[in-house]
Amino acid sequence: MTLAPAIVTLGPRSAALALRLRALLPGSRIHAPACADCDADERFLKATAGLRRLFAEGRPIVGLCASGILIRAVASTLGDKTNEPPVIAVAEDGSTVVPLLGGHHGANTLARLIADALGVPAAITTAGDNRFGIALDMPPPGWTLANPGDAKGIMVRLLEGAPGKLTVESGDAAWLRSASVAWADQADLEVLVTHRAVAGTPSRLVYHPPVLALGVGAELGASPEALRTLVDTTLAERGLARSSVACVVSLDLKTAEPAVHELGLPARFFPAVRLVEETERLSTRSELVFRETGCWGVAEGAALAAVGSKGRLLVPKQKGQRVTCAMAIAPEDLDPTEIGRPQGRLAVIGLGPGGPVWRTAEAERLLAEAEELVGYGLYLDLIGPAAAGKPRHEFPLGGEVDRCRKALELAAEGRRVALVCSGDPGIYALATLVFELLESATDPAWGRVAVTVSPGVSALQAAAARVGAPLGHDFCAISLSDLLTPYAVIEQRVRAAAAGDFVIALYNPVSARRRTALLMARDVLLEHRGAATPTILARNLGRPDETLRLIELGELHPDLCDMLTVVLVGSSTTRRMPRLHGEDWVYTPRGYEVG
Repeated sequence: MTLAPAIVTLGPRSAALALRLRALLPGSRIHAPACADCDADERFLKATAGLRRLFAEGRPIVGLCASGILIRAVASTLGDKTNEPPVIAVAEDGSTVVPLLGGHHGANTLARLIADALGVPAAITTAGDNRFGIALDMPPPGWTLANPGDAKGIMVRLLEGAPGKLTVESGDAAWLRSASVAWADQADLEVLVTHRAVAGTPSRLVYHPPVLALGVGAELGASPEALRTLVDTTLAERGLARSSVACVVSLDLKTAEPAVHELGLPARFFPAVRLVEETERLSTRSELVFRETGCWGVAEGAALAAVGSKGRLLVPKQKGQRVTCAMAIAPEDLDPTEIGRPQGRLAVIGLGPGGPVWRTAEAERLLAEAEELVGYGLYLDLIGPAAAGKPRHEFPLGGEVDRCRKALELAAEGRRVALVCSGDPGIYALATLVFELLESATDPAWGRVAVTVSPGVSALQAAAARVGAPLGHDFCAISLSDLLTPYAVIEQRVRAAAAGDFVIALYNPVSARRRTALLMARDVLLEHRGAATPTILARNLGRPDETLRLIELGELHPDLCDMLTVVLVGSSTTRRMPRLHGEDWVYTPRGYEVG
């Protein structure tokens, strides 16, 4: 399973169970009907359509409902069983757990996990699991079948009593050795475990275990194509299975090299002091490499460091165009997450104005992937369930520089960090500060961090959407806070925007000590547009205490605002339009011919 499960509850009877399973399954989210009186991360209008969409996405489904509901919902989309995601039915009272689909794609494993947590048996019905305790067509993570199409036929013959021979050339294959299979010394059926590029047959099932570590070196800016060519050539000439390569490893100075990451393998990195420890095991040593990197060999050293003291060098350093590679083999499965350090990742995430309904899917994914959360305490609280169990690094208002420094420090250590902002991180928020710090950084490790800026719904967008379309023509945003911008510059910008007849979004309109800037902005705008110009005061949009007020520009006063308010002031063409219920609509015509 690559996607986090969707826990689907249809009503309050299974609400408590849904919360319990969400805590059990990392990254999972609760889906419920819009009308259901229960906690949910996402809502759908119709259960059938919602389930069908989740299934089409390939997302594992844990339905807290009758099996028939799940079966009827996805029946019309069933096709290739090799690609179907897990679908599991759990009784509303937690008394029964039944994997319905995707048994060999994680459903059986997930069902057992849920059943163990609930203290009930999992109703596993697949023959191989029940007879042997394993599924030959579902090897452990990291393992690959060379000929998956032959797995079913071989398993059927084993179930019928045919003897099978287990041949292990690499790795320990503990999961196969522990299976309830009467392995024979000689048999027509063979299960072969090897790191060699061997083809399977209808009578020979070939597994490639994750036992190879690919060490690489690359000059600054080396061609990704050159490294791919070198690696592919090396694997082919040595007869090695690419699917047995568990990870690509290198020196930490190469953390940000695109050539390393574009190999499509988990990438891990070591400091030079760790590679120096492998000096005695290197086939060659380079004084030039030592002068430039502090170690005697990058490709071989990294490969050997990855497989540990019991591993060995399998392929010595091979040279390409400004790139090198080497291969080492471990006696047991390699877990990339336990090797070296990954490239650190910093996601600067905009939560939108408040609740999760205005949060982008990208933001949700990055929050789920994050290992560490950094931000102002209120913003971290807004994350909700996605923050459960993750370290929080809270900073007060005014601690923006410290927030960004902490996020970069954590990311430079190889962590996945989410720096959380309200609204959009690039609009009066922390994205720009992150790049300022990166530009002036004295720690080179900061520059090797992978930075992603994930946009959010800004306060000006949210306010505009609530009242109609006031931003339908040219607009601008101006912050009235003089903490970072001189007051004279603010006034200059207000005058220019007023003269340009822009719709204007005023951020940070007032504070406890600062009230004159809003009065200045009002008076300047009144020189260029009428006192009746539609003006919107939007506060805490998307949150429980949301308020929205429509006034005229001439009524604008500091007593009506605070730092949580964004003010939208229309242009000379912005209009009010009555609606049947509630405040008027507000929109700014673009100039289309509608008559």
